[in-house]
Amino acid sequence: MRTNLGLVLVAAAVMTGCGGGTVPDAQSQAAVTALAVDGGKAAPSASAAAKDSARGARELVNPDASTMVFLYYELAHLPLPIDTWVEEDSRVRFAPAPEKAARRTAVRAELESAAASVRGVGAIRLTMHANLSDYDPSYGEFTVRALSPSSVVNFDALGQKVAVSFTNGRTAQIWRVPPAEAQSIRDKISYASNVEMDALLRIADVLPGPGGGTLATEVVEYELRETQRGVALARVQLANR
Repeated sequence: MRTNLGLVLVAAAVMTGCGGGTVPDAQSQAAVTALAVDGGKAAPSASAAAKDSARGARELVNPDASTMVFLYYELAHLPLPIDTWVEEDSRVRFAPAPEKAARRTAVRAELESAAASVRGVGAIRLTMHANLSDYDPSYGEFTVRALSPSSVVNFDALGQKVAVSFTNGRTAQIWRVPPAEAQSIRDKISYASNVEMDALLRIADVLPGPGGGTLATEVVEYELRETQRGVALARVQLANR
């Protein structure tokens, strides 16, 4: 079992389901602001600060699947099935009988340390394929389909499945670009599949389920870039509510 959990504090950032674009209403359109690559960032709102305070101010950056399982159990306030995980660990299962007790002790210590390491986490930064649509001149926008309401990021470890969903996906998926700038952006992208995204996700809720559950997150901001040459395309921040 991998024990390096990659916990990082406040650092810049896999797979997603796909979802179609949704035509936003006027309120949704006003909720997203596409910023230039060198643009500034708005200060967090009082409500956002309150959420961070309640959930924790620490961030996980591109966590592995095991880390996400520990985080889910921590946020859902569920007891960890440590005994089961210890016995299912291959180092214990396949250890010679005289060594099993020592292996159990070592594996248990690793699991307990890993569980403690996710305390105070309230946000996740993920790098993923953006699954960018073609430009729609009728609405003056691209659709970042990786953030659509139907999209999820799945993590599978320790016999548990944890999904990350996007509570504001209907708004977050819209990347507005003026027609005059759209062609320049398209010229930088060889294929839509060559665009990836670093997204900051604030944990908003935990939805337990059998064999795992879902972390419902709010998309705070994301950066889009062309992957082959690493060309930055835009930073998009969602307006504070």
